[in-house]
Amino acid sequence: MSGLKSVLVLEDGTVIRGRGFGAEGNTAVGEVVFNTSMVGYTEMLTDPSYRGQILMFTYPLVGNYAIPPDFESSDIQAGAMIMREACREPHHWQSGKTIVQWAEETNTPAMEGVDTRMLMKKIRNRGVMNGALAVYKKGNEPDIEGMTGEAKKYDIDSMDLVRSAAVQEPEEYMVGGKQTIVLLDCGTKMNIIRELNGMHMNVVAVPPWSQKEIIDRYEPAGILISNGPGNPKSAPYLQDVIKKIRDDYPIFAICLGHQAVALAFGADTYKLKFGHRGANHPVKDIDTGRVYITSQNHGYAVSEESLEGTGFRVSKVNINDGSVEGITHEELPIFSVQYHPEAAPGPKDSKYLFDRFLEVVGGCN
Repeated sequence: MSGLKSVLVLEDGTVIRGRGFGAEGNTAVGEVVFNTSMVGYTEMLTDPSYRGQILMFTYPLVGNYAIPPDFESSDIQAGAMIMREACREPHHWQSGKTIVQWAEETNTPAMEGVDTRMLMKKIRNRGVMNGALAVYKKGNEPDIEGMTGEAKKYDIDSMDLVRSAAVQEPEEYMVGGKQTIVLLDCGTKMNIIRELNGMHMNVVAVPPWSQKEIIDRYEPAGILISNGPGNPKSAPYLQDVIKKIRDDYPIFAICLGHQAVALAFGADTYKLKFGHRGANHPVKDIDTGRVYITSQNHGYAVSEESLEGTGFRVSKVNINDGSVEGITHEELPIFSVQYHPEAAPGPKDSKYLFDRFLEVVGGCN
């Protein structure tokens, strides 16, 4: 054990203490969220959608298969992590560094030894809350009152997190395919690119504020709009781009991209009480009646009532709370889903959506 301590202060004044590791002396401030997946901690922590958030794992043991190279970006994106227990002696054929070593290398504050079930229930019942998490040595107690103030004034809803998470210049992922997909990268998970490349589609990732002329230059067969962090309303430039290209290209959008498409057509979004994050969320397809088990990570949703008059219909709904999980345009070749068909690890039920996109953009390469 490192001998470090940690403290989490919530905006309502709750103080939770535990053991610390990772970034000693650093305080992370963010929205405290939980994910119910049993595995996939490396993918979660490197998912850009967790920017601005403190991620808590509800599964009690984290790090038991070390840190395999299953990253969704180049580095840890969550501001801090919370868990019941960090495994220091992992056993796996890909075992390398431990999660403790990874947190230290990336200067990420981390907390363990706390009742994560209690904290999860508190967030679920009260709704998502901001928090401040500090890691420190005994005798260097942080300023609890100051941390409470930082948590109270944190406002993720007004932050443009997409701008920093997105690619800043076009990046090409070519596999010699006959067709190219332009990816509006809002903080994409790398597995989206892997899925498209695996279907022999060339991919060009461009910033979500790109001019239409830049997109046209690549002569794409279609456009994919990725996931990303934060409030979709805080990235109005993405809506502007969608408005300019929506009549010219087939569009498939995922997660934040799905919300942005709805906004661009005049619909509205709202913040969920505590979000959907996990690998076991049931979603019903309205057309077929089939239920898919999906991987999700989002704190906002599209308002069903606001879709009236936009040309979209609801195609999929969340069985747990009835929220919108997918929309399809009645005339244009545009469809989107709130969940993650590229999930890894996670259920593979929804990978057919990439096949559907391939059909929409003109068939097989």
